[in-house]
Amino acid sequence: MRVLCAGLATVDLVQRVDRLPGADEKVQSESVEVAAGGPAANAAVTAAALGAEVTLITAVGAHPLGDLIRADLAAHGVTLIDAAPDWPEPPPVSAVTVLAGTGERTIVSRNAGNRAVGVPERGLPEADLTLVDGHHPVLAVAAARAARRLLVDAGSWRPVFAEIFPHAEVVACSADFRHPAAADPSDEATAAAVHAPHVVITHGARPVRWFSEAGASRSGAIEVPRVAAVDTAGAGDAFHGALAVGLARGEDLRTAVAYAIRVAGVRVTHAGPRAWLAHLS
Repeated sequence: MRVLCAGLATVDLVQRVDRLPGADEKVQSESVEVAAGGPAANAAVTAAALGAEVTLITAVGAHPLGDLIRADLAAHGVTLIDAAPDWPEPPPVSAVTVLAGTGERTIVSRNAGNRAVGVPERGLPEADLTLVDGHHPVLAVAAARAARRLLVDAGSWRPVFAEIFPHAEVVACSADFRHPAAADPSDEATAAAVHAPHVVITHGARPVRWFSEAGASRSGAIEVPRVAAVDTAGAGDAFHGALAVGLARGEDLRTAVAYAIRVAGVRVTHAGPRAWLAHLS
């Protein structure tokens, strides 16, 4: 079971606090952790922890901060293909602050920006399923066109999705996703505008909606079990990584979504970017 993830990898600096500081105020954090982050990278780590053979193609570069990304991915069984190995500038960095009492998080990030990243000369590896997050647009479009089966992480609208969605089997949207062609902000309008064979829309702790163009049951909702959330950072990425695994091993959409919900539930009940992986069964 081979999964290819194409998209963003960042250096995440994660601090846990008992309260968020106000303007011009400092607070002491309870803990500090550094890990690879970004939608594609977090999904890749999740998929590898669930037993898939995972390759992540992204841009890390030659800056010393990139070694933090490389080390974390290697430690968690993800094969890295760096599409910009000689890039001298720092990789994208995210400062993540998690509120200890609720698990809610705030993120300040500098993502890929306008960095132009193409396909490496050796091309893309074979995979049973490909996940793209829309970052690094040239790379994302190439991966989408080459995919046997394509899952798209559509957290928020990106213009490149207009080129990617026609190749998708499943598009997984967040509740904040707004397609510019949607008639209104409803899930039904979003699914119609995306126009993929299958559309999944997550709503945090509320039920996950799904829409399918084929079959007798064309839409439905799957409940999200109530859990005591202590850290919601990366929960959506964990959902997408688990959804990729479920689809790659041949599960139908509803079964794969239910599996992804369970995995995301494990993620939010454990603090820190990686400790939760030890609790996957």
